[in-house]
Amino acid sequence: MEAVDVVSLIIKIVLVAFSIFLIAVVLLQSGQKAGVPGAIGGGAEAMFGKKKARGMDALLVRLTKVAAIGFIVLAILLVVLQKYWMQ
Repeated sequence: MEAVDVVSLIIKIVLVAFSIFLIAVVLLQSGQKAGVPGAIGGGAEAMFGKKKARGMDALLVRLTKVAAIGFIVLAILLVVLQKYWMQ
């Protein structure tokens, strides 16, 4: 087994862990209960910070962002690794 194969295997394992973590964090977040009017006007309020999330919701939002960025970076890294170094 070459070093590139070991690195690829490690990235795949970490990618699966990130995906499971991302699913769990998204499912733990509380949903928006405002309906259609909240979807239209609530997006601007969330964007510009009128209603800042506090406590557990803020932590879950932060964890979701970290997990999503990590997932995307690992997926791109795996594709590049397999395309250019595993020929």
